[in-house]
Amino acid sequence: MSSQPVIEIRNLHKSYGSLDVIKGVDIAAPAGHVVSLIGSSGSGKSTILRCCNLLEDSQSGDVMFCGEPVAWKGSGHNRKPANADQIVRIRTNLSMVFQQFNLWAHMTILQNVMEAPLTVLGRDKDEVEASARKYLTKVGIGDKCDVYPAQLSGGQQQRAAIARALCMEPKALLFDEPTSALDPELEQEVVKVIKDLAAEGRTMLIVTHDMRMAADVSDHVVFLHQGKIEEQGPPETLFKHPKSERLQGFLSATQH
Repeated sequence: MSSQPVIEIRNLHKSYGSLDVIKGVDIAAPAGHVVSLIGSSGSGKSTILRCCNLLEDSQSGDVMFCGEPVAWKGSGHNRKPANADQIVRIRTNLSMVFQQFNLWAHMTILQNVMEAPLTVLGRDKDEVEASARKYLTKVGIGDKCDVYPAQLSGGQQQRAAIARALCMEPKALLFDEPTSALDPELEQEVVKVIKDLAAEGRTMLIVTHDMRMAADVSDHVVFLHQGKIEEQGPPETLFKHPKSERLQGFLSATQH
């Protein structure tokens, strides 16, 4: 495995107007590692993920992809990415899976999975279809290629969204609360897919409220509180021997 992190953020600051949401955060996801971000609502987890994928502009700090820093122009609230080609290249290598599955309702599941590799990457249609079918089979819904999203359960739709992300052949996967919109039994279908991907050595950055999943799949867990890293480390240390009172309180509140 390369020692170069696939995703690295250094001293990231993000604010909305006068509200500081991220206050100087450092996070690295080395190749083949799973890093989970945990913390209560409003702690900044999803914002960090969106800054990684350049869906949000940060006000200062570095966002790096495979050692390459994002080029910026301007500063503070006027800071914007300077190189549109770089942004497209980075985004196509970072596939994001959202809480709400964001599937196209008017396309079949197969068409949904094929769309981005065809239109964004310009890949060969037959090759993309073979790849899409392979990933749909991989996530356990290979028999659902010709149905529409509305005909699937939430768990199946989220698995289709994961297949869509994989079909881009990304260097890393970003998951934003991938199970929070699902009933517990459907949640387990998605958790199993994520565990399988982790076992394959895929690089992932996961925002999750599911502490059991974070404990099972992560190499490193980051606990955020009010836009700062309160505590971080390997899951067995963080979950079994939390040092900070805030993390102790958070974990006891999340255990049913």
